[in-house]
Order: sequence, then structure tokens, then C-alpha cells
Amino acid sequence: MCLHPRDFSVVPEETARVARAAFPKGNAYMTLRDELGIIYEDHAFAPLSEAHVAGQRNPRPAWPW
Repeated sequence: MCLHPRDFSVVPEETARVARAAFPKGNAYMTLRDELGIIYEDHAFAPLSEAHVAGQRNPRPAWPW
């Protein structure tokens, strides 16, 4: 798997239009995004990707599933 950093700070206009049409009163996720902005960014997960690429795999998986 390859992690390509992307900028999620701007919601594409078409996506916003469809979301407003589907949820005219909004929903919890839209409100969360409006109030808090971006919660997770790609750079937060970079160490996980770098360790995998460098072949430094842990004997135990990083995720329990």
C-alpha cells in the first residue's frame, strides 16, 4: 500500500453540493467537519508507512485485526 499525501482541507464543490442536497438539515459528520475541521492528516500516519517501506516490520502487527 502506498500513502500519497493529499490535501483534504478543501471539499470539492460538487461533493459539497451533493452532501447539502442529500442532507439539507446537515448530519453529525458534516457538523463535526464544520466545527472541528480536519481531525486526521496524512502526516500523522507517515511513520507507519515509512517503517513498512524500510522493512522495519514489528513482530506484532500495528493493528489488532
